[in-house]
Amino acid sequence: MTASRPGSPLRVPQIPLDPEKTNTNQADTTDVESAAAISTADGNDDEPKVPSPAAPSFPPAPDGGSRAWLVVTGAACVFFSCLGFMNSFGVFQQYYLTHQLHNHTPDDIAWIGSIMSFIQFAGGAITGPMFDRYGMWVVRPGAVVYVFGLMMTSICKEYWQFMLAQGVVTGFGMSLLQVPAFAAVSQYFDKKRGAALGLVVSGSSIGGIIFPIAFSKMLNGTGLGFGWSVRIMGFVVMPLLAFSAITMTARLPPRKTNFFIGKAFKNITFLLLIVAAFCSFIGMYTPIFFLPTYAVTRGMEPTLASYLLAILNASSTFGRIIPGILADRFGKVNVFGLGGILTGITVLCFNVPTSTAGLVIYSIGFGFTSGTIISGATAAITICTNDFRNLGTYMGMGMALASLSTIVGPPVNGVLLDRYGGFLQVSIFSGVFGLFGGIMALVTKITTPQGLFGRV
Repeated sequence: MTASRPGSPLRVPQIPLDPEKTNTNQADTTDVESAAAISTADGNDDEPKVPSPAAPSFPPAPDGGSRAWLVVTGAACVFFSCLGFMNSFGVFQQYYLTHQLHNHTPDDIAWIGSIMSFIQFAGGAITGPMFDRYGMWVVRPGAVVYVFGLMMTSICKEYWQFMLAQGVVTGFGMSLLQVPAFAAVSQYFDKKRGAALGLVVSGSSIGGIIFPIAFSKMLNGTGLGFGWSVRIMGFVVMPLLAFSAITMTARLPPRKTNFFIGKAFKNITFLLLIVAAFCSFIGMYTPIFFLPTYAVTRGMEPTLASYLLAILNASSTFGRIIPGILADRFGKVNVFGLGGILTGITVLCFNVPTSTAGLVIYSIGFGFTSGTIISGATAAITICTNDFRNLGTYMGMGMALASLSTIVGPPVNGVLLDRYGGFLQVSIFSGVFGLFGGIMALVTKITTPQGLFGRV
């Protein structure tokens, strides 16, 4: 075989069409094309499109099997414990306004939830690459930190204590758990990835049903008080996180390349999806933070108002699973974009319901439309790389940047509420951002080979 001159393109030798050798020649050609596709998807257009010995091939994702579904179950327990608790923050917001932090403004209290939410996703910029390099061991210290944060929250009395324990420590524990859970599940599923991630995030919906009702009942129907109510929540999540630490495992060996993947930020599809997620998150978190407070201003009892979050999260269970299944059929970006648009429209109507029946119906509608945002954004980001060993890093970096929305949306909404005394301005600000996020997700399709009308 004659070697190619330096700088000349790789030439595949002409092999006679011998029946026994034809299959081998086709396989070699396929390997070259596959490597080129991986290089393009990762945004590395300047390197030769040839197979790299540093990127060995792995068996395709099983898309099922007992081990894969155990990983899904463990990840769902993580999201039940973490994001389910986060989705209940509206109950804490309403309680703090009338108890420990009654001398603070709504935007002051909203900062606690914003910091917690920001850190749980922003920490993914570190925990995602850690998962890709070291595997699932990062989950175990995360479980310890998260439970410790809950226990410290139970003894807080001052604003700075709540900010440190509930905002910082609890948020950091979540970040060590959630992105590795997303990445582990994504290694086991390819064609059914949208459905699998939807099932995982539906765990947060179940947690969002149980936590608000339990917290409200313990505070208002028993003599436990705030401290023991929060401690009991911590005791509930302990065995669930222990189960997750045992069942969640990585399918692929760790990668040994750079900690961060800088070339991801040369991928215009990746950048536009981050912008779409950023805007969608601003719209999504408004009812989660302020729905119980808004319901109380409309004359609803605080206990019943806390149930609205349970109703919202119950509806979002279907809003996570059904769109996840549809995403595998019609495209992950398509479903994410449609979910963002519908969520933005729903948030624009936040100030419309005034009766108990209207608020219940609104909670159901918003829960379903917003259910696809987090799982949809994460599934959409996975189209940016074909190397499953990089999924944790891509998810972590993408969600970290998108999470900046959580330190913009809720605090700004709190300021608007404090200044105007109503929720009209809140709904307009958040709804417009949510609507723009959904549109931006669909516009992102222009940068893909399938185009604007493709199934992406």
